[in-house]
Amino acid sequence: MSFRALILGAAAGGGLPQWNCGCQNCRLARAGDVPAQSQSSLAVTANGADWAILNASPDIRQQFANSPPLHPTGLRESPVRAVLVTNGDIDHVAGLLTLRETQRYTLFATDGIHDVLAANPIFDALREGVVARQRIALDTPFALVPGLTATIFAVPGKVPLYMEGETVETEMMGEQTVGVELTAGTARAYYIPGCARVTDALRDRIEGAAAVFFDGTLWRDDEMIREGLGEKTGARMGHMSMSEPDGSIAAFEGLDVGRKVFVHMNNTNPVLRPGSDEREAAEAAGWIIGQDGMEIEL
Repeated sequence: MSFRALILGAAAGGGLPQWNCGCQNCRLARAGDVPAQSQSSLAVTANGADWAILNASPDIRQQFANSPPLHPTGLRESPVRAVLVTNGDIDHVAGLLTLRETQRYTLFATDGIHDVLAANPIFDALREGVVARQRIALDTPFALVPGLTATIFAVPGKVPLYMEGETVETEMMGEQTVGVELTAGTARAYYIPGCARVTDALRDRIEGAAAVFFDGTLWRDDEMIREGLGEKTGARMGHMSMSEPDGSIAAFEGLDVGRKVFVHMNNTNPVLRPGSDEREAAEAAGWIIGQDGMEIEL
């Protein structure tokens, strides 16, 4: 057995191009001058036959259509056996509503995320007796699909936008934002599409990993403000930036990680433009800029 990961969507919420955005990247994507990217999701397998989906994006129908390994194997039979969501963000759970056509699979999430889904009756479309809702605990390994063991763990983050109150804690540690450790045989990889800060504990955890798929939302913290597209910094949105002294590139320096892959990139992020100074800087630091359809095997 070997670990395979297929990036279904490399972009953050809204994708590239975003439907209502006229930023440089979105204009270039519409013109076909930079690759378009769908919203954040990763498919993983250990045997090539049984697949798990990490985060169900609103683009999941087209993502499946673009991915031959996920095509149906029978009249109403899919190789997708499990879905695991790492938080309750719209761009990570809305795709569940597409996965309602009497397809059996197990939906894995923490108690906190399952409670969010249970509180919204629209998710009752995932029929009881067809979709098994499995509650999983932090730091407790479980079988995700045959040959692939997963362990979820808390990373600094915040509640989904639609759950924010008057005061927002952006580096909350708990069940609302998690990373995923994946092991198949001797291969160990991590999927962390949302993270507000790389803590010492997180550095220790990912040390020696064969691959890490990590939050690449923004190049710099005030990117949205500079582009005139919003009033929030990356930190306020619960995401660390790639660059700057406290960014993810600096945080990973000195770590023994085989492949470092940025995913969940906002439509404004300049690394999405091949040949940009920012992309070249990220690649010079040993990072791979994820894109839809990219496959990594360990």
